[in-house]
Amino acid sequence: MDKKNINNVKLGKDVKIFDFVNLYGCTIGDNTKVGTFVEIQKNAFIGKNCKISSHTFICEGVNIEDNVFIGHNVTFINDRIPRATNDDGGMQDESDWKVEETFVKKGASIGSSATIMCGVTIGEKALVGAGSVVTEDVPPNAVVAGVPAKIIRSI
Repeated sequence: MDKKNINNVKLGKDVKIFDFVNLYGCTIGDNTKVGTFVEIQKNAFIGKNCKISSHTFICEGVNIEDNVFIGHNVTFINDRIPRATNDDGGMQDESDWKVEETFVKKGASIGSSATIMCGVTIGEKALVGAGSVVTEDVPPNAVVAGVPAKIIRSI
């Protein structure tokens, strides 16, 4: 990726970014790999040595620590009550809602096609199963799966 086309992005050393990626206003740590068709929005933070697989959406307010694996087609959400318009019918803008932060702690892994609701923390070395919908905090070293995601065992 041509670094001249990245708008206000802070890239660490040896970051690998594949084609068709949309980055703006985010931070990406050293040695992280970002796959094809990924979007990482402003004020998102990705740590060092992470792998962000293709077709993933990381929105504003997502904080991913070091050594995290994000599978294909993972979606993060930052608004619990999304609306297109205000009560008066006018289009909403940034002043009409509040970002709810999400935290993915060091060494966690999130399986393909998982959806991560806003306001949760996924603990260190936790594992989120593919296709899961995470609606609550995930403890460190827990394996969660399902809709909604529930603890199925510990690592």
